[in-house]
Amino acid sequence: MAQPRISAYLPPDIDPTKAALAFGRRALPKLNEELQSPELLTQQRALVALCDLLHDPEQVYQAIALGFLDSLKALLVHEDQTVRQKTTEVLSVMALHSIGREGLLRSGVISALAGLLEDPADVCRRNTHQVFDMLARLPEGAAGVLQAGLVPPLVLKLETELDEIQELILGTLSNCLRVEVSEALAAGAVPVLKEKLSHPSTAIRSKAAWVLLEISSHAEGKIAVVEEEVIPVLLSLLEDTQPEVQVNSTGALMFALVTPQGRSTAMGAEAIPPLLALVAEETSKARLNAIKALTLLAELPEGRQTLLEHRDTFQRCLEDPSEAVQRAAEIAITAIDWKPFCSRDLF
Repeated sequence: MAQPRISAYLPPDIDPTKAALAFGRRALPKLNEELQSPELLTQQRALVALCDLLHDPEQVYQAIALGFLDSLKALLVHEDQTVRQKTTEVLSVMALHSIGREGLLRSGVISALAGLLEDPADVCRRNTHQVFDMLARLPEGAAGVLQAGLVPPLVLKLETELDEIQELILGTLSNCLRVEVSEALAAGAVPVLKEKLSHPSTAIRSKAAWVLLEISSHAEGKIAVVEEEVIPVLLSLLEDTQPEVQVNSTGALMFALVTPQGRSTAMGAEAIPPLLALVAEETSKARLNAIKALTLLAELPEGRQTLLEHRDTFQRCLEDPSEAVQRAAEIAITAIDWKPFCSRDLF
C-alpha cells in the first residue's frame, strides 16, 4: 500500500531568492519593513521581489506614497554589492514610469546616486546612468543633473567607462547641454566628443554628434567647435554608412556654420561636395540638414559661386514629399541666386 511522503524540495513556483509577498494591501508595507531589516538576506529578497512588482505603474505610485524612496536612498550606501545593485535596479525600473520619474525628482535621488559613479560594480554604475538618462529627458531632470554638478564628472567618465555606459552618459549630456554648456566646455567636453566621433560603435558616434549639436546651439559652443577643429571630423562622418550618424553630424555642422569662422573653416575643408551628395540623395534622412548647411555656405561669395553650378540639385528638392525640405530648398535657391547690390544697377 502506498504511503504519503513529504518532499524536502520547494514547490516549483517558489523562488527562494524573493521575499514572500503579503496578501493584498499589506504587500508593499511589508516589503518596506523588510528593506529596513538588519538581516542582509531579508533585504536582498525584498529588493528582488520589489524589482518585479514595480513594473506596474500602480505599484510605483503606491510605493512612492508609502515612503519607499527614503528606504531605497539609504540602501545606496550599503556595504553589500548585491544590495546596491538591486537598489539601483529598483530605481531604474521606477524611472521607466512617468509617476516614478516625478517621485524620484521630488525625493532628490540624483544627488543620492552621484556617489555611485565610482562604484566597483559595473551593473551598479550602469543602473545609475540609466536613471540619470531617463530623468534628464525631463526639463526638471536635466536641471537637477546640472544643479548636482554632475556634468564635469560625466564628461570625464566618457574616457574611462564601458561602451554601454558611455551611450547612457551621452544621452544624459545631450539633454543637459541643451540647457547650459559652460561647465561642459570648462571640463573639456568638445575634445572628448571629437574623439568619440571616430568610435567603432555606431551608437556612440551618433550620440557624440548629437551632443555636439546641442553644444553648437549655444554661442560659446560654436566657438569651441571651431577652435577644436571638430568641423573636418564632422564632415568625414557625412559619408558614414549609418543614416543616424549622418543626420546628427549634418545637424551639428548646420549649427557650427552659423558663425563666419565656422563657414570659413568648412569651406577650407571642402564641405560642399559631401553636403551636395546628401542633398542629391532623395532617400537621405540628412537631406534637410544638408540643405540648411549649404544655405549658410551660400552666404560666402566662393560658396555661392560653387553652388550656382548645382542649382538643379536644389530645384529637384522642390518636389520632395517633405514640406520642410521644399521650404529649405526654396530658401537655398534664393540665397544662391542673390547678387550683391551695385549702385550702377540703378542706371
